Amino acid sequence: MMKVLAVIACVLFLQGCIHKLVTVPVKIAYKTTKGVVKGTAAVVGAVIPDGDDEDTDTDSKNKKD
Repeated sequence: MMKVLAVIACVLFLQGCIHKLVTVPVKIAYKTTKGVVKGTAAVVGAVIPDGDDEDTDTDSKNKKD
């Protein structure tokens, strides 16, 4: 009975440490993935530029003339 109480007390006292052990790697993985996705989006945007902006500018100039 004493061992069970000791285990329960340790779990309660170390709850903050257990929380850190679980959440810190998850936060690091989230931030890394977020950076990779932003970088990939930037690379894709540079490789495949959206030509609509240039087309609309020339189309609107032609319509005005």
